[in-house]
Amino acid sequence: MMKSAMPQVQLIDQDGTNHGIVETAAAVKMAMKPAWIWSRFRPIPILPFARSWTTRKYKYSAQKKAAEARKKQKVVEIKEIKLRPMIDDHDYEVKMRAMQRFFEEGDKVKITLRYRGREMAHQEIGTRLLDKVKADVADYAKVEQDARFEGRQVVMVLAPR
Repeated sequence: MMKSAMPQVQLIDQDGTNHGIVETAAAVKMAMKPAWIWSRFRPIPILPFARSWTTRKYKYSAQKKAAEARKKQKVVEIKEIKLRPMIDDHDYEVKMRAMQRFFEEGDKVKITLRYRGREMAHQEIGTRLLDKVKADVADYAKVEQDARFEGRQVVMVLAPR
């Protein structure tokens, strides 16, 4: 290996790839590029050593920001409210307050109306109840999935506005 008149450095990029021995002037030109900023020069008796850390630092800060965003992210849950066709007024009001709280928290609500025994003969009572629920929550929720039968129960999904 012949020594040149210009000082040289061993060039290793942010990924750890060794670019070999480069003249210092060429390394400085590379340092002017946006992704290449040299953080340190370590004098070695034969060859100085230069390493770029900007991309590593950027990746680290990006990972930190992504972790912080995941921490603040709200996962939408589906809460279930079970009703019966012959529900009492007070019980209905309690369920409606719970639904309103779920909507304020940003959760969806799945309403399950279950028929037992001879209640299947009077399905119009359950239909009226679900219409009443739709009307009562119209201010702060919308119907995401309309009422549909699944065996002996009717399921409806509501989402916050």
